[in-house]
Amino acid sequence: MERVLLGMSGGVDSSVSAILLKEQGYEVIGCTMRLWDAESDGADSTCCGVDAVYDAKRVCDKLGIPHYTINCKEEFKCKVVDYFIKEYTQAKTPNPCIECNQYLKFGAFYQKAKELECKYIATGHYAKTEYSKKYEQMVLKKAEEQKKDQTYFLYTIPQDLVENILFPLQNYTSKEDTRKIAKENNLDIAEKKDSQEICFIPNNSYQEFLKKHIQEKPKKGNIVLKTGEVLGKHEGLINYTIGQRKGLGISYKEPLYVIKIDSKKNEVIVGPEKELYENILYAQNIHWIVPIEKTQKNGKIECYAKIRYRAKEAKANICLEDNNILKVEFEEPQRAITPGQAVVFYDEEGVVLGGGKII
Repeated sequence: MERVLLGMSGGVDSSVSAILLKEQGYEVIGCTMRLWDAESDGADSTCCGVDAVYDAKRVCDKLGIPHYTINCKEEFKCKVVDYFIKEYTQAKTPNPCIECNQYLKFGAFYQKAKELECKYIATGHYAKTEYSKKYEQMVLKKAEEQKKDQTYFLYTIPQDLVENILFPLQNYTSKEDTRKIAKENNLDIAEKKDSQEICFIPNNSYQEFLKKHIQEKPKKGNIVLKTGEVLGKHEGLINYTIGQRKGLGISYKEPLYVIKIDSKKNEVIVGPEKELYENILYAQNIHWIVPIEKTQKNGKIECYAKIRYRAKEAKANICLEDNNILKVEFEEPQRAITPGQAVVFYDEEGVVLGGGKII
């Protein structure tokens, strides 16, 4: 019987994953990471607070499997929270869930699995792993349910770790199905609400969180057109993101959107919606799950690129330039390409090739 360490948040998906793994014959060990003192910061976290640990432990007791709690608060603060703050102070819009997956859920968590002599780690993510004859390796692939697919957040998984990851929910297409399984097994968390927001942000107000935690308070500056014409004042760059229309506090002859944030000049640049569309972006900190030599032809890779979690993948050509900077050129212009967000690359079959950070 193979042993697997399952990441448990106390929610429906990870709890049902435990049930499915047991049914498949694995020796399951549940494990919850303490990442952030959500309660002390005023956050109502459903995935890393005391209640999450309590719910996960109750599920494990009900299923007759052991449960561990590991303290990852220091690493979470360093790798995720401090990174989040730093990116915003540099006028970027980060995605902390990607950092958490890279350094905690598939980093520190895997180290714990090795300590417990587990062959596999598992999570309640909606994603797939399978062997690809095309690439002659194990690959990460989109889940059956495209709307729930979470591979966008998982592109930083180390290539050599993919074969040791299980996603028990990979073939499930409805949350109602997983809730039904939880009810059939008499789990109290069957109707527990999903965690939708950033776990360490109180009331989903990232601006208030940043104001509380950054050392240098936000400075007012100008809101300008690309021509340099000043239209008004902003209340600090952390309050704005690319594509934003509401809350600008300016009037103009047509609707205006944030098209760029200039941290050097402390300016928010606005323009009509058509100026949000671009067909080229550049990315750095590139990570490949499928090695580039397996996909590159004549110095380019033809693929589908996704510029944010809720965006649809779009056809693109990518090529590696100097200093490990990746140029991504889309066939059709993309709306609101945002520095700090990830761009993730897929092939035509939904295999995750890799990804990087938009600059």
